[in-house]
Amino acid sequence: MTTKKKTKKNTVKNHKSSSIKKFFIFLLIITLIACSFAGYMFYFFNNVNTGSKKSAYLYIHTGSNFNNLLDSINSKKILKETVSFKLFAKFKRYDKHIKPGRYLLKKGMSNNQIVNLLRSGKQDPVKVVLHNIRLKEELASKVAKYLEADSVKILDMLNNKDYLSKYNLNPDNVLSMIIPNTYIMNWNTSAEKFLDRMTKEYKMFWTKDRIKKADALNLTPVEVSILASIVQSESLKEDEMTTIAGVYINRLRKGILLQADPTVVYAIGDFSINRVLKKQLSVDSPYNTYKYKGLPPGPITLPYPTTIDKVLDYKGHEYLYFCAKEDFSGHHNFAKTEAEHNKNAKKFQHALDARNIKR
Repeated sequence: MTTKKKTKKNTVKNHKSSSIKKFFIFLLIITLIACSFAGYMFYFFNNVNTGSKKSAYLYIHTGSNFNNLLDSINSKKILKETVSFKLFAKFKRYDKHIKPGRYLLKKGMSNNQIVNLLRSGKQDPVKVVLHNIRLKEELASKVAKYLEADSVKILDMLNNKDYLSKYNLNPDNVLSMIIPNTYIMNWNTSAEKFLDRMTKEYKMFWTKDRIKKADALNLTPVEVSILASIVQSESLKEDEMTTIAGVYINRLRKGILLQADPTVVYAIGDFSINRVLKKQLSVDSPYNTYKYKGLPPGPITLPYPTTIDKVLDYKGHEYLYFCAKEDFSGHHNFAKTEAEHNKNAKKFQHALDARNIKR
């Protein structure tokens, strides 16, 4: 009786052991099949017949979903085929983690490399080149060419008194905080982040030393930028910028009208003018320094950092006047008296007539 019970127990035990072995064998087979399938799919999605067929930039707009991304890829015809990319992206759950930006997809990249790049958010930055800008509209338009930020949004912010007040600026002088340079930014930089970046650059430029020099002139950094914009519009000859700055500083201190022709051109809004006529000097605008004393409300162009430094390091002298030289060299004749200045101006007017320059 005891022997039979032991035999029965051993039989049940062996049966259970056999079942467990079969289960693990089955599980192993399933695992091998799954791994083989995953390996095959990985190879399929990354073989030479898939991935990018050319180098191109892919722009993913803020708020885009996976379908928007696929539309962008299809429109640019970057990939050899999109079916495998779509499946692989979903396999790695990238379709749930879209990150905006500008990405460089290089020729020959596999689907895996592309998805990893897009998932990482490591976009290819852009160079934002800011110079030769006179108007807020020009700035908004130029920035929008480089960044995702909308030009209308940028312009609205540049004209928003309440928003600009946090920077101690206003719509008239806001361009004074733009320091001409080439800036590296992510393409999906918003209008708000762009202005924040410009403010940081402005604060870094205006060091304690520069602020001290501005204080010595009894001018704020904004006023120095405005004056520098006039100096730069008068001449691109760096060797005489400090002298020109000295003329305007002398006139400011004496309360004399600046009478800067570039401010009249700015007031008129016609930047093709080469010769300011007497009748144009009466245009009614706060930018017309023939009509209103002191500096205009804002800069008439973006002054370069070097020009701002030329103003801060202006040359002290007794000149109150200057006029372009009649040889059209770009240099100027300087004068202490109005009589002397009128002689210089007359020579330049005759030179303009000789070249038939009427406006």
